[in-house]
Amino acid sequence: MFCYVEDSCLAGELQMKQVPLTPTIVVCGQNCFSSSCFMLSVDQTIVNNNISSFTSALNLMFGSYFCFNIHYPVELASTLEFLQRCFYSVNPQKGTKVTKTSTTHHMNPRVLTLI
Repeated sequence: MFCYVEDSCLAGELQMKQVPLTPTIVVCGQNCFSSSCFMLSVDQTIVNNNISSFTSALNLMFGSYFCFNIHYPVELASTLEFLQRCFYSVNPQKGTKVTKTSTTHHMNPRVLTLI
């Protein structure tokens, strides 16, 4: 979900092999709370290199999953589904962006315990 680089790093200087294929927020600085520059990467390509706030970066990353119809990665599925349902109020009656497992639930059980 996040990739941290030096605060003076430019989009052309990034080693894109270390960035996942899924939508990723590239944080220019030590942490996402004190940084003033963010970038958005999709398919190991910087699609926006001038995002000024963490909230905007999070909104753009989350929107990328829906605009490009990308399934959530397994390791982030619970976190992203929680954001989807609780912060963005996207609550489909049927289905989810999480890849199906052997048991079928309309909502991730981990997310259900938090709601």
